[in-house]
Parts: sequence; structure tokens; C-alpha cells
Amino acid sequence: MERFIFGIDIGGTAIKCGLFTAEGILKEKWELPTDRTNAGENVPGDIAAAIDAKCRELGIAKEQIAGIGLGVPGPVKEDGFVSHCPNLGWREMNVNEVMSRLTGVPAVAANDANVAALGEMWKGGGAGVKNMVLVTLGTGVGGGVIVEGRIVAGAFGAGGELGHMVMNPQETVQCGCGGYGHLEQYASATGIVRMAKKRLAETTDSSVLRSKETLTAKDIFDAAKDNDAVAAELVEELGEVLGRALSHVAAVTDPEVFVIGGGVSKAGKILTETVERHYNKGIMKALEGKEFRLATLGNDAGIYGCARLILDRTEK
Repeated sequence: MERFIFGIDIGGTAIKCGLFTAEGILKEKWELPTDRTNAGENVPGDIAAAIDAKCRELGIAKEQIAGIGLGVPGPVKEDGFVSHCPNLGWREMNVNEVMSRLTGVPAVAANDANVAALGEMWKGGGAGVKNMVLVTLGTGVGGGVIVEGRIVAGAFGAGGELGHMVMNPQETVQCGCGGYGHLEQYASATGIVRMAKKRLAETTDSSVLRSKETLTAKDIFDAAKDNDAVAAELVEELGEVLGRALSHVAAVTDPEVFVIGGGVSKAGKILTETVERHYNKGIMKALEGKEFRLATLGNDAGIYGCARLILDRTEK
């Protein structure tokens, strides 16, 4: 009897769904909107209905489903318990229990950035290694730490929150989480744009960035590639703070590879080479020479990681 796995990556706007074979081959993927009304109470039922509909469409019996892996945008404990998930409104919910009850099949939940890291290790930029760190540079900075092929979630599911490492205790601008001087205030897409606007307001230096009506991170990296001095300094600043942050992470986890994903990673080599150069400044000898790779799975990293959650359970 052929067996299948569902990988469900829950986002604040859309829920990405993937149907995998028991061998980890992606057969189909689709999306449904995230209903955040009434503190996201309809989300579990919507996911269960989508899984049921796909099974009926393809003639898959419930007995053929090995499990459902779920990526949740917030801290998730080992048993699937979520105390607070602000992007959805969930509070005090055991996602594993709720989804198992609604579907009648085993369910395993983990933090969305952590499952993305697991997916990249399995089928993406980290393929071939068992110890890696994923850092995603988008609107914010996310991350996931993989040690010996397993997610490091921590006691309360908040392991891998790299974006909220304090990098500048003197920062006076508040991070979205309420803290100050966090990594994502400098290394995210919004962070480098914030730094650029501040720099352009404080100096009269000539830069092509001044002509942009709506400045983006891509504009900054493109200008740096074209030798715009202001843009090059901004990229250098991002590279310095991210490289330093990852050197701290390496001192704790000693990964084989750092994988960089998210929208900012589309900048390519100018990003990885700058970060790598700053990472190696002052790092202890045993931690030098780490490989820096770009993520390859894009928006599918989460569903791959969710499928891997189930495979890890069934292979034990």
C-alpha cells in the first residue's frame, strides 16, 4: 500500500500545502488563504478540510497517510504546544492534538523557520550535511539550527530565533518584537532600507539611491554591484553585523554550513562573500572556513521540512 505525507506550512496570509510520497517526493502543492478571524480559530478546520478534499480527489485512504507535518509561525514546544502565536492569534493550543483529532492521523508541528531549515538541509542548500544553520533575510530575520539532522527547538520552542539576537545595545529605535538593537533591524530587507534612509538623511554624499521613489533592498544591492559608494557601505554594514552574529552562533553550534535564504538572498555572491569575510574576522581557528551557501528551495522549504518531520518520526 502506497503511503503519503502532507506538509503544511502555515503563514499569516497563505497556507502552503504539499503532498509527498513516503520516499519524500513532492507530488502536488497548492495554497489556501489563512483565515485569521476570531483568533485564527478556523485555521485547523480549513487545513483538515483541504487534506480531506485532496484525499478524495486522488483516491487516498486515511490509512495511507503516514502523518501531517505542520510549520507554525511562532514558538512550538516538542509536544506541539503553542502558548502564543501572534501572527494567527492562537493561544494555549496543542497543535498536534487538535490536528490529529480533526484528521484522524498523526500530526507533528514545529516552528516555521525551523522546518524551513530542516527542508533546506534535506533537499536544498544544506543537502549533504547534518549540522547547519539557516538564516532567512526577508521583512525580518528568521533562522533555524540543525544539529545531527534534528531541529534545535529549545525548552519552549524558541530556539533558532536568530533575528532577535542583540547586536547593538545602544540602538534607540525599537524592533518589531519590542526590543532594541536586534539583528533584524540591520540585516533584514527593511533593516538595510532603514539604514539607507538614515544615511541619506544625514549626509550629502552622491548616490543613485537618492533617485529612488520607493527604495528597496534590491535597489541597494544593485547599486553596490555598480560601485555606488553609499550602497557599498550599506552592504558592508549588513555583512559586518550578520557575519558577527553568525560567528556567535558558530561558537555554540559549530555547523558545517550556513545557508542564507529569504528575499535578500537573491543578491547572491555579493551577500554571501561579504558575510563570510566578516564572519572570519577574529573567529577562533577551529571555526574558520565555514561554507556559506544560498538556499535553493525558496517558498517550498517549509513544506519539505514539514514532510521531513514525519519521516523522522516514522524512521525512528
